[in-house]
Amino acid sequence: MIDRPLRGVVVAGIGETGYYKRATAPQGAMGLCVRAVLAACADAGLDPVDVDGFVSYGDDDNEGPDLATAIGARECRWSSVVWGGGGGGVAGALAQAAAAILSGQAEHVVVLRGHAEAAGGRLMSAVSDYYMSAHYRAHGIISPAQLCALRTRRMIDADGVPAVTMRAVAQASYTHAANNPGAVGRDVILDDETYAASRMIAEPYRLYDCSRENDGAAALLVTSAERAAALGADAVHVIAVAQSTPAGWGQTIENEDDYTSGGFRLVAERLWRATGRGPDDVDVTQVYENFTGAAVASLIDHGLATAATAGDVIRLDNLLADGGALPINTAGGNVGEGFVHGIGLALEAVRQVRGTSVNQVPGAELSLLISGPAAPFVSSALLAQAEA
Repeated sequence: MIDRPLRGVVVAGIGETGYYKRATAPQGAMGLCVRAVLAACADAGLDPVDVDGFVSYGDDDNEGPDLATAIGARECRWSSVVWGGGGGGVAGALAQAAAAILSGQAEHVVVLRGHAEAAGGRLMSAVSDYYMSAHYRAHGIISPAQLCALRTRRMIDADGVPAVTMRAVAQASYTHAANNPGAVGRDVILDDETYAASRMIAEPYRLYDCSRENDGAAALLVTSAERAAALGADAVHVIAVAQSTPAGWGQTIENEDDYTSGGFRLVAERLWRATGRGPDDVDVTQVYENFTGAAVASLIDHGLATAATAGDVIRLDNLLADGGALPINTAGGNVGEGFVHGIGLALEAVRQVRGTSVNQVPGAELSLLISGPAAPFVSSALLAQAEA
């Protein structure tokens, strides 16, 4: 991204299937994606025949040409995926959609993600094979929780970030999920005692520090501001997207110079520089919490806290939509609402700017979307009511 804001690109519609318990969806991933795309089109007021582009990220194998056929599109003019980093590409997918729109390669581009564990086997074929290479397995590291726990343990010990910040992130997500009828964790009351009594998964992560793994799909319809206005859509402007693999990351994973970081420092610098905004201007944040400690690192990377102030800033009352100065994950996030590779966070970022969230932040005009942290490739986006 060059150092100026995006102009004229909006999210015109959003759609989702809802969340299913892992491996219980009534359809395969393609069928789920079709449902989400059609819902996004309906939300935007667009005939699906006019969709002409598709973007996904991570290991999604629901390809654009197949989706175009399934929804009856007239033509597929753009089909792409954000390589590397799994959930690190959520916001990056918006950048690819924006590139297609601004370059004239496509007019209505869907950003989507979907999976169905019974048919797709994401946990084994994608997560295990992609991340858990031989140098991990030789040392008994066989899960993402273990991998991320190493970084969080270092963040706590070396950087002095209090461990209670992880509990605060988890509790904020579950508090918001309680008001969301579609949240898988809506019935969980996560008080201090329940959190402390939950089993250890990979020290320092307890059960409630870990994201869920659900079947489902979600989609965002991206188009130009002019086309959205013609549709009468409730459009939200994408004013900046930044993405990066910093030097010392990528294939040198576990040898990063900034090991306790989420990998977003350069991304955040570009977001603020391009828009003339800063952390204090953000009204609400959706932060990818595959694990809560990684989310804490992401918030620090974006300047929303520092290692020194994290204990004061990242506390439960400050993270809530109702009165908090740093409201996060207002639909419940990956841990409380449900997890389809983080795509739900992007939908909630749109809802907050629209003013339609179940946990609406009063007067929210600027929404920060932070994708999956500590991945080889990461990205973030700013969504707003108006152009920058």
